[in-house]
Amino acid sequence: MAAKPVPPHPAPRLYLATPEVDDPSQLAESLPGLLAAADVAAVLVRLKPTDQRTMITRIKALAPPVQDAGAALLIDGHVELVARGGADGAHLSGIAALEEALPSLKPDRIAGVGGLTTRHDSMAAGEKGADYVLFGEPDAQGERPSTEAIAERLQWWDELFEPPCVGFAGSLDEAAEFAAAGADFVLVGDFIWADPRGAKAALIEADQAIKQAHQAAFGKARAG
Repeated sequence: MAAKPVPPHPAPRLYLATPEVDDPSQLAESLPGLLAAADVAAVLVRLKPTDQRTMITRIKALAPPVQDAGAALLIDGHVELVARGGADGAHLSGIAALEEALPSLKPDRIAGVGGLTTRHDSMAAGEKGADYVLFGEPDAQGERPSTEAIAERLQWWDELFEPPCVGFAGSLDEAAEFAAAGADFVLVGDFIWADPRGAKAALIEADQAIKQAHQAAFGKARAG
């Protein structure tokens, strides 16, 4: 009897980016239900810039509902606030920011990185110790590569390198395409929060879409 086919790696998990957080109370209230509804590995908190004490208070309000659900809480930038707010790590943009942040984050906290415009930068980030690399996020002007280019970069990384890769999905279709390309995680954000059905329904749909796409792409692995 042929062995049961085994996918080369598990289905991607979701990485949920918050809207820009000013008053965290409503978000903190909704997070337990959201994180219970789908397979969310981590939450990326985008903080509205203000004084440090206020931002630390916001992180502390969001950390318990995220961490109690078994997810990691990462801060977008603001490396100096990670430990003080009780977060699990930070997401950095570019090699220079990663290098600067590593001494304060490692070995206890997560250092993820995006803003990697070339393959060389991506490989350098992996070599320097990034815990994941993110492909496809908008630049300062709001521009981003095509869906096809992002998927190609994810596939290249998945085939050659050990650190996890994350695809920044701007839509449900992109989330599915990046799962099929070999992403370990799929970052979802604005399109989840903007869904007229509510974020929970959108998150469940995204979770199902990436698992179905992964199964279609990888589930027919060769039988033993």
